[in-house]
Amino acid sequence: MRQFFASFLEVIEIALVAIGAVFLIRSFLIQPFLVSGSSMAPNFENGDYLLIDELTYHFRAPQRGEVIVFRYPNDTSTYFIKRVIGLPGERIEIKNDSITVFSDTDPKGLVLDENYLPKSTVTSGDEIIQLKQGEYLMLGDNRAYSFDSRSWGPLPAKDIIGIVRLRLWPPAGVTAFAAPQY
Repeated sequence: MRQFFASFLEVIEIALVAIGAVFLIRSFLIQPFLVSGSSMAPNFENGDYLLIDELTYHFRAPQRGEVIVFRYPNDTSTYFIKRVIGLPGERIEIKNDSITVFSDTDPKGLVLDENYLPKSTVTSGDEIIQLKQGEYLMLGDNRAYSFDSRSWGPLPAKDIIGIVRLRLWPPAGVTAFAAPQY
C-alpha cells in the first residue's frame, strides 16, 4: 500500500510540473492563434493555425514588415493579425497605390517594395499619417478587404501581443516567418 501511495504521489507531482510548464510557456513565451478572415490573404488564409512569439518584443521593438498579432484598439477582447508598415515617429504617405515612409533615416522618403504581395495588389487611400512615439501603422496584405489602420488609426504599442513565427496548419503550408527586407 505504501508503494502504491508513493507512486501515486509521483504521478501527481509529474502532472503538476507538466501543467505548470504549459502554463508558463503559454502565458509568457508562445501562444497559438487561429486566423479568422481573409484580411491577410494570400499569405495567411482563414483557418491557418499559427504560433505567436510573445517574448521577442520584451527585448526589441517591432520591425517594418513583421506580421504581428495584437488587440484591436477599439475592442481589446478582439485580436487582429496585420503587417507592420509604419514605425513610431514616421510619416507614412499612401498615394497612387504606393506607400512612402518618411523618417530620420529616410527624410526624402522610402517607397516600400512589398514583394510579399501579389503584383495586382492595390493599396487604396490618399492620406498622410504621422505616427507618434509608441504608435504603429498596420495594414493587412489583402489591402482591398482589410480592416486596418487606414480605418481605425495607429496601433498603440501596449496592444501588441507578439510576432508570428510559425504556421502549423495546414500541414502542406508549414512555414517559419521572418521580416522582409525593404
